[in-house]
Amino acid sequence: MASLNGKVAIVTGSSRGIGRAIVERFAQDGAAVVVNYASSAGEARDVVAGIEAKGGKAVAIQADASSVADIRRLLRETIAKFGHVDIVVNNAGAVPAAGPQPIAEITEDAFDAAFALFGRGPFFVMQEAARVLPDGGRIINISIVATLFLPPFISTYAGIKAALEAFSGILAAELASRQITVNCILPGAVETKAFRDLPKEFQDVNEQRTPLGIGEPRDIAGVAALLAGEEGRWITNTKIHCDGGIR
Repeated sequence: MASLNGKVAIVTGSSRGIGRAIVERFAQDGAAVVVNYASSAGEARDVVAGIEAKGGKAVAIQADASSVADIRRLLRETIAKFGHVDIVVNNAGAVPAAGPQPIAEITEDAFDAAFALFGRGPFFVMQEAARVLPDGGRIINISIVATLFLPPFISTYAGIKAALEAFSGILAAELASRQITVNCILPGAVETKAFRDLPKEFQDVNEQRTPLGIGEPRDIAGVAALLAGEEGRWITNTKIHCDGGIR
């Protein structure tokens, strides 16, 4: 497949997990890609090397997706390298280090850190993308299926992802006249380090509730490829569940 020939894509947080699968799929489909990372430089270089070994175009760019200054630099450096950017995927973020917590125990600092990474950062990624994407561009936000169920003990993660979904829908309306689509993918439980770092009881509950079993990062990447390509040109302001039928 080469449906993204001539396109340039940025995927935040793409040195591992879902982000890595998306950036590799985009490269496979013909896009020049930016592998963004905050601190995992070695892993990012490995992703770039793997893409280049298959004949693709890729570059690793360090930027903290919770820092507005870094976000703006990420876009500038991408344009300096490739001349333009057509697709931006908001993926950066890991499960909070403290793990699941009741609302009564969440500190101000923990809330602020979570909002910077899952809410404020993606908001300004979308803002910069809106400024630089050409007509017909794509913005894809990775949310979480928990925004539908709102289970206990993940209030900051699910609540802030719900805000991201609201930002996404509003921006879709604002950019529609330029044929720029803005969508959210809502993954369920996916086989990543972040998922396996959760307490065992949370892993077990997700496995029990998912009829098709735990997903793979490539399952999310396939949906992202659809939204990024020509086939996705008439899909906007949509939340696509990719969750193995969780219930």
